Amino acid sequence: MHQYQPIGYRWRSSQIFLLGTVTIALFGEAFLYGFPVPILSHMLEVRLGFDPSQTQTLTTAILSIHGFLGIVSAPVIAHFADKTPNRKVPLLIALAGCLVGTVLVASTLNLAMLFVGRVFQSIAGSAAWIVGFAMMADAVPTEHMGKMMGVALSFVTAGIISGPMVAGAMLELLGYWPAWTVPLVVLAMDFLARVVMIETPKEAEASDVPGPADEETSLLHSQDGNSTPEIGKTGFYRLMLSKPRVLIGLLNVFLYSSIMAGFNATIPLHVRYAFNWGSLPAGMMFLCLQLPCFVLSVPAGWMRDKYGQRYPITLGWCILTPILWLLGVPGDEKFPWASAETNGKTIFVCALVAYGTFGMLVRSGGGLQVTRVGKEMQTKNPQIFGPHGGHSRVFSMVEVAFSTGTMAGPLIAGPLSENVGFYYMTITFACLAAVLAVLSLSYMDGPPKKQQT
Repeated sequence: MHQYQPIGYRWRSSQIFLLGTVTIALFGEAFLYGFPVPILSHMLEVRLGFDPSQTQTLTTAILSIHGFLGIVSAPVIAHFADKTPNRKVPLLIALAGCLVGTVLVASTLNLAMLFVGRVFQSIAGSAAWIVGFAMMADAVPTEHMGKMMGVALSFVTAGIISGPMVAGAMLELLGYWPAWTVPLVVLAMDFLARVVMIETPKEAEASDVPGPADEETSLLHSQDGNSTPEIGKTGFYRLMLSKPRVLIGLLNVFLYSSIMAGFNATIPLHVRYAFNWGSLPAGMMFLCLQLPCFVLSVPAGWMRDKYGQRYPITLGWCILTPILWLLGVPGDEKFPWASAETNGKTIFVCALVAYGTFGMLVRSGGGLQVTRVGKEMQTKNPQIFGPHGGHSRVFSMVEVAFSTGTMAGPLIAGPLSENVGFYYMTITFACLAAVLAVLSLSYMDGPPKKQQT
């Protein structure tokens, strides 16, 4: 007896359409995160009537709350996501939360509602990232994860680029409310893709069949004298965080997101005071920062699949260290040759482009490392994280690291830029990048080992 299949079942349930839906979801969340950045000063000063002297402090708080809620919500979201084999429903719930948050942020009724809107956006964004990447990990073999994450991050980068750029341009050219029609269109496209998608039930994986045990497999089976699935309840994070490879991978995620979030919080105001630029040029600066990553994410993913994480990431942080220093030079009084009236604007733009170009060497490498460790452990012991695996919890760790960076970045960069200057803020990040280059050389994965016959 043939089971009824909905119209378009084959293409709606195909791996390509599933991965396409995930990438659209990630694009939408990235777009909506960055969209308010160039227009926050307008929202605070014009719509809510705050004094410009308060703008930096409030901007820091608004951007930081996004990261804080991601930290709190990610483990809870991942716990329930790993309890169910169906990931479509969590994606739709996340979209509903994102819609509510976007409406509240756009309305800007008062400061409290602005914060509440960011709360909804943060929780919904965490859910989309965790569930989306878990779906990707379920569908893509380990040896191709770098390339697939590169494709997904190209869409994420497109969202990060277009969000601030579109917001700044639309505000300056058409006004406040016409600017907010764009996020609503993005949400409509996202909704359509998520509703049309059909998630096929997981078949019993070949890895469920008991295989030969090795030293680590035996250890995982016997830990605390309990059956393997018990590890998934209370010992998952302890087990993962006991591995230096995971810790350094998460540290890479944290620092990269800290720097990018710090730029979001400080660049619009820095270019206003240093170069007298408005929202449109400020939005274009984010294009300079992100466009190289959009172009190079897929080649970078291929490189990680072939050569591992260690050498690309170490090289990346080594190159980014002097670039971060150079980024703080334009507009600083100690460097008259880089003032707004001389070469400052050109140097600043070139430094941003260089950071975006070489940033692709470190971007997503930490998350890929954590993912591969989790997949290795599940390959050796299929039931170690429970019947539905632990991909959601793996990505919740990455999300927590990313969100911690998103919160810490503005908290570090905002006060430093305001109290001691943008130059010393970039020096601080440069020193952290140099330290992480050394740690990455020691602990990140090298080239994949060839399978022995």
